[in-house]
Amino acid sequence: MIKIQQFTFNPFQENTYVLYDESKECVIIDPGCYEPHEQEELAQFIANKELNPVILALTHSHIDHVLGSHFICNRFKLKPQIHRLDLETLRNVKNYAHVYGFSGYQPSPEPEIFLKEENPFTFGNSTLEIRFVPGHAPGHIVFISHADKFVINGDCIFYGSIGRTDLPGGDHQTLLSSIRNALFSLPDDYKVYTGHGIPTTIGFEKENNPFLQEELES
Repeated sequence: MIKIQQFTFNPFQENTYVLYDESKECVIIDPGCYEPHEQEELAQFIANKELNPVILALTHSHIDHVLGSHFICNRFKLKPQIHRLDLETLRNVKNYAHVYGFSGYQPSPEPEIFLKEENPFTFGNSTLEIRFVPGHAPGHIVFISHADKFVINGDCIFYGSIGRTDLPGGDHQTLLSSIRNALFSLPDDYKVYTGHGIPTTIGFEKENNPFLQEELES
């Protein structure tokens, strides 16, 4: 069984996740830890649980989700694994970090492994399916555990909302299509862990998300 630890970091209130199972291997997803105390909070949790980080994965590469990528690489010797179509997004962060007040941003190392839909990844005794969900970012992906019925969803969908599409590489209709095809094809009881805010479920969003209600009615 996969256990999930959520942290909320940086001024964007971004959710970083550590997934681990009984093997003690863990995956770090979307490290938003920018301030030293945030980085140490994450590292201390891993140390206290005696976990072994084996994968650093990104749902997408916007600044709020990669602020701690350099730290994770230095501390745990892990380079980020992303979808190839998000590489340019990752590279561009250093060009605008100062605009958001992150003058101390240290660029993320570049990935050596690119994640693909057809290649689920494993850690310990667990497997996560990868689904491609562009629209918020060109290479956005989500991670799904069918055994434990959850999705690590990044900024694709939120409780009662969806990700913004006015950033470079974003497209509103593409995002709606991604949600409808890649997420709403999952069972209603799957829990959705979001990149910001509180978790939701597939069933709740099908019934209540106003952006998707408009899509379903059109």
